[in-house]
Amino acid sequence: MNTPYFWPTQKWVAEDSDYAIYLAKRNIRKKGLLEPYEQAHYNHLHEWLNHKWDFIVMQATEQYKYVRGMFTRRHPKIPFDTYRRMNLFYQQAIMSSKVKSSVSLGALNKYVATYKNHDPFLAPCLPSNPWLTDNDSYWTLNMRQVEVPTKMRVERWSFSLFELLSDLRGRDDFKVFLKKEFSVGKTFLVPGAPRWINIDGRTMGLTVKGLDHPHRYVLEAAETHVFLLMKKDTFFRYLKSPVYKEIQKKALNPEPHNFSPAQLEHNAQNRSPGIHPLILWQQDEAEKAKAAAASVPVDVRALMSKLDRMK
Repeated sequence: MNTPYFWPTQKWVAEDSDYAIYLAKRNIRKKGLLEPYEQAHYNHLHEWLNHKWDFIVMQATEQYKYVRGMFTRRHPKIPFDTYRRMNLFYQQAIMSSKVKSSVSLGALNKYVATYKNHDPFLAPCLPSNPWLTDNDSYWTLNMRQVEVPTKMRVERWSFSLFELLSDLRGRDDFKVFLKKEFSVGKTFLVPGAPRWINIDGRTMGLTVKGLDHPHRYVLEAAETHVFLLMKKDTFFRYLKSPVYKEIQKKALNPEPHNFSPAQLEHNAQNRSPGIHPLILWQQDEAEKAKAAAASVPVDVRALMSKLDRMK
């Protein structure tokens, strides 16, 4: 309703017409209940500008309608159901468990301390940054299926089971450990395995029920159950195993490159094309084909019926 002309910081002397329009808008909004000093100015201006008072009232009415319309568009009427859902959401938020700031900050500090040497913004690439030195040793040493990984890469595997399984080279090393532990995939994990892994009855029930109307997440509960078992037990046994200790010993620790300006110029002139994405895609496809060939379809319903008869 106000205008910049009447803001105290502007120190702007309003013209009689502008002030009259302002008071007329105030009178419309207040329904005639102006402050005493405003009413005095309103009466004075009404008498002084009587020859164009109709124009002033028209301007005030149009401006008031415009501002009111803008406010209505910005604040549309909210249905009752929306308020009900908002109230339910806030109630659940109030009842949800809270984490102390000290605990959150402690977890954040631990995360930063764990990953700081692996953050390319905080730590340099070893032996050198390929984008700066035009030397692709870093990419070659960190290929997905490299025979001997770097110490930094092996160290990252120990952060979590997710980090280990996300790295194809780490996944291969983990498979070696599982074979030594008699946790071979063909025996326990793949469909049709002779000693299929034993998951809890509730998860098995959800999986079998989901097969009545199959969807992409039908095996998610069983997958999560197996992942948690490996996360809580198998993963930590792997970190203490001779398999992991052996790969730690073999892991490479590349020395940093200290190229002179002339060597950097030479690297730029003899720049290598690097690893073509097509090669990485072909490696992934080969891994998928290998995994698919090792799996055999299985009828889960028939298996459950057999287990029920055995009971």
